[in-house]
Amino acid sequence: MKILFFTFLPALIVVLFFYFANRFKNHKLFILKAFILGILICFPAGYLNTFIVQTFSNNNEVNNALLIGFFAGGLTEEILKFLALLFYLPTQKKLKKFDVVIFALFISLGFAVYENFGYVFNSLENSYEIAFARAFTAVPMHIFNGVLMGYFFEFYILSRDKKFLGYSILLPILMHGSYNFFTFGNLNISKAIILIMIFLSFKLKQVHDENF
Repeated sequence: MKILFFTFLPALIVVLFFYFANRFKNHKLFILKAFILGILICFPAGYLNTFIVQTFSNNNEVNNALLIGFFAGGLTEEILKFLALLFYLPTQKKLKKFDVVIFALFISLGFAVYENFGYVFNSLENSYEIAFARAFTAVPMHIFNGVLMGYFFEFYILSRDKKFLGYSILLPILMHGSYNFFTFGNLNISKAIILIMIFLSFKLKQVHDENF
């Protein structure tokens, strides 16, 4: 039971916050769709990540760290999230009444929840430690990557400046890849990257509120 609790704790906190937020009381179905979409893209991500690792891994630790961090993690997973956001949003006819950031967040949250479940329950030992560690590292990393992607994507929608579309995919890849890479050698640096992502998220909110 403790393992389940820590596996789903971050997601539960976020879901409850938005569930009881008055701003989204009439839009829970759209948020649910984004969450489920995030879960669904875990399946192609798993196949792609496995293919990349099996094809390009070798005995070089740096190569494998870069491979798992940037290519079989940051690149494939963030591109899939971006594509989900890109093709999901145009289907929402009431888009102007919604916050794009929230949809990007819930796509990432759905992905993080299913990925976390897989890591925890596929591990043969130390599953409790893995659940606890990922609850406060990997899951927040996914959440705030979704926030970063969402803000830049919204900037693109509002301004039609294509540079923001580039930022919305490149920055999450960089942050995700860096987090994964340093997890192999120095978890404190990975935690610092999460703090940087949180700081950037709040700065982007300020820019959004001031200019849009």
